[in-house]
Amino acid sequence: MVTIAGNGMGDYTFTNLDFDISRFDKIICDSNFKEEASNILKLKYKEAKEYLLENYDKEEILYVVTGSPLFFSAGTIIAKNLPKDRVKIVNNTSSKTYMCEKLFISETEVDVISLHGRVDFDLQNFLQNKYTFVLCDKFTIARLKSALSFFEAKSITTTIGYKLGFVDEKIEEIDLLNFDENSIDLSQPFVLLIKKEFESKNIISEDVEFETERGMITKKYKRQLTLQNLDLEPNNLLWDIGAGSGSCAIEAYKRYKVKTTLFEKNETRVEFIKQNLTNHYVVNTKLLIGEAQEYFDSLEEIPQRIFVGGGGVEVIKQLPKLYEKLDNDGIMLINAITLKHLNLMLTALNEAKIEYEIHSISLTTYKGKLDLVEPERQLFQIKIYKKNKEEEN
Repeated sequence: MVTIAGNGMGDYTFTNLDFDISRFDKIICDSNFKEEASNILKLKYKEAKEYLLENYDKEEILYVVTGSPLFFSAGTIIAKNLPKDRVKIVNNTSSKTYMCEKLFISETEVDVISLHGRVDFDLQNFLQNKYTFVLCDKFTIARLKSALSFFEAKSITTTIGYKLGFVDEKIEEIDLLNFDENSIDLSQPFVLLIKKEFESKNIISEDVEFETERGMITKKYKRQLTLQNLDLEPNNLLWDIGAGSGSCAIEAYKRYKVKTTLFEKNETRVEFIKQNLTNHYVVNTKLLIGEAQEYFDSLEEIPQRIFVGGGGVEVIKQLPKLYEKLDNDGIMLINAITLKHLNLMLTALNEAKIEYEIHSISLTTYKGKLDLVEPERQLFQIKIYKKNKEEEN
C-alpha cells in the first residue's frame, strides 16, 4: 500500500504530517529533506517511481512530497500508475493556497502556470485572470522579463513569496521587469503572484487601434481572413515576416494566444510595432530588426505557422528555405497584392516543387448610407501545408 502525502509549507521535515508515520515500512522523499532514519530512502523522482511501482503490494510505503501532492506534484502522476485500491493521497497546503491566504485573495481569481524546469508556458493561462501564480526556478525571473519585454512596469504588480513557511519567509512586492536577479539566492524555493493592472482589450481590433506609417496596415477584414487561413492554435509559434505595423501578429496573439516573432526592416515601422506591442500587452513576442532573410539560418526556433505579408523580392527568393524551417504539419500563408510578386512567388515554389493552393479575395466596403462604394485592392493568398518526409515520398 502506498500513501502519498504533502509536507505543506516550510522546512524540509515531516513535522507538518499529522498522522503516525511509524507504521510505514519505508518512507521515501527527496534529498532536500532533513529527516534521517534507517527506513527513509532519499530518492530522485525516477528512482522513487520505480521503487513504488515494484513494491506497492509488498510494503507499507509513505511517499512524502513538498507542498501539496495535488498541486503540480509528481505524486499524482505516480498515483495514476498504481491500482486505485493500493494508493491513498493525503493532501496538504499548496504554495498557491498559502499565498492566497496571506494576501486575502480568492483562488478563483488566480490562474497558474509552472516555469519550474520549463521554458515554455501556456499563454491561455498567463495574464488572463486577475492574478497569475507562477511556480519558479532560478531561471524563471529572466524568462518572465523576456516574455514581458514590451510591457511597462505599471502594467503589472508582482509579489514574491520567498521561502514560504520558513522562519525567514518573505512576501513582498517587487519590480519584476527591473528586478536584480543577484539580489537574492534564486536557488531557494520561491513563487510569484502577478496581478494584471490593465483591462484586456477586445480580441478583434479596429484599424485605428494600431499606430501605422501612412496607413501601412493589413486592413481589418483582410487581417481576419489571413488569421482564419493560418488555422492558428494556442501556443503555436507564428513568424510574421514583413510585419509592417505588427497588426496580424498582435491580433493573432490576442485571439489565439500564440507566440510570435516579427521581422521588419523599416526603422519607422519598427517603432510603430514596438508601440503597438506595448499598447496591446503582447506576451512572449520577439521583434527582429533588419533583413528578414538574414535571420533564417541562425534561428533555432521552429515555427508552426509562417505568414509572409511583406519583405520584398529577397524574401520571396527564400520561400523554399522558409518551407524547410516550417514545422512538420505546419502552415505557411503568403499574401500578394501585385501580379509581379505573385508571379515571382509561384515561380519560386514551382521550382522547389512545393505544392500550394491559391485564394483570390475581393472585398468591397461601403461608407455612409450605403452610397459610397469602396472596393479594396485584390488580394491573393497562397496557402502551403508542410508535409513530413514520409508523406512527401
